Amino acid sequence: MASALEEDLCCSICQDIFRRPVFLSCTHSFCKDCLQRWWTEKPTRECPVCKKVSLKLNPPLNRVLKNLCESFLLERDRRASEARCSPHSKKLKLFCLDHQQPVCYVCRDSEEHTNHRFKPIDEAARQPKKDLQETLKPLKEKLRVFERVKVKFDQTAEHLKVQARRTETQIKDQFKKLRRFLDEEEEARMAALRKEEEQKSQSMKEKMEALSREIAALSDTVRATEEQLRAEDDMVSYSPLILDPNTAHPCLTLSEDLTSVRRGEKHKLPENPERFDGPFSVLGSEGFDSGTHSWDVEVGDSTYWELGVLAESAQRKGNIRSGLWTIWFFIGKYRAVSPSAPDTFLQLQKQLQRIRVTLDWNRCYLAFSDPDTNTNIHTFTFTPIFMLTEKVFPYIRAEYKLPLRILPVNVSVTVVKPLS
Repeated sequence: MASALEEDLCCSICQDIFRRPVFLSCTHSFCKDCLQRWWTEKPTRECPVCKKVSLKLNPPLNRVLKNLCESFLLERDRRASEARCSPHSKKLKLFCLDHQQPVCYVCRDSEEHTNHRFKPIDEAARQPKKDLQETLKPLKEKLRVFERVKVKFDQTAEHLKVQARRTETQIKDQFKKLRRFLDEEEEARMAALRKEEEQKSQSMKEKMEALSREIAALSDTVRATEEQLRAEDDMVSYSPLILDPNTAHPCLTLSEDLTSVRRGEKHKLPENPERFDGPFSVLGSEGFDSGTHSWDVEVGDSTYWELGVLAESAQRKGNIRSGLWTIWFFIGKYRAVSPSAPDTFLQLQKQLQRIRVTLDWNRCYLAFSDPDTNTNIHTFTFTPIFMLTEKVFPYIRAEYKLPLRILPVNVSVTVVKPLS
């Protein structure tokens, strides 16, 4: 029959002496392995005795109880091994004071224990038991201290819960204020957006009115030209190329007749897809995919310009990386630029004042020449496949404040009167 001490040192799960005992917040202790197996079979980490849920996944080791159990097991093993005399298999009833070991009555009468002193084993065990009890006193005191500390820990844990609930309430209040602030900020930004829309709409209206005035002025020019054409034996001048203001970089200024361009102050213009926003460039209003076309550009004393053609599909936002064939002038140096070959530096005897650009679609070439001396500057040859699939547009880049101007072409018109 198990003693009361042994029952106190038994795990309620395995019903055996504690092995690596741990204690829960409810003060109940269990073998660590037994508790882990118990929890794997349960939906929550509850105490097997009182069913209170544990907040810790790894409960702390009960060192005092562990030491008690180890001492008890050692003592029990010692008693079990010494319960009978090994040589004679008799119960150990006596304790040899000379050899300090338990013996049986047969051992007492043997030669090994001649003239030795003996005591009954129970009487001899009193003092060791008393010594053990004295040893247990500080351990029991430590156990009581740990239990008091555990009570404080439980109180602290409860206090932490109260603090957590209070903090949760504060967080909810702060987020309510934040949501209210975001709603007010959204309303303010929407109001600012509506105001900006009204301002930009008004600005666009003014630009449309200005464009209408430019269209009207251009219409007057066309009308006057037509009147000149109807006159007898007259000399009519016209521009072979009209610039497209919808492609012009915001820092470029075009003349009213759209034949001259120079770099100036930045204008507030709509960011339409066809407008350049990288190099200060502008395109002609008409693209070509057949025939022969020629136009003269007066560059004058400008120190930074570029002339040629641009493919219709070439990008117009940022730097132009493909679809561009030009000659380029910068601080006294000329070079030819194309997407299919390295840049070619051109050796010229003098600084050009005028450039003639000739595009022959049927013969697949683009030529640059000096109209003053009728000498060729450089010629690009295109692949027929490219020329058959895509238009090209006249291209002008004006990086200097002096204007680049498309020169007019004079045409003699003779009206032949019918015979009366």
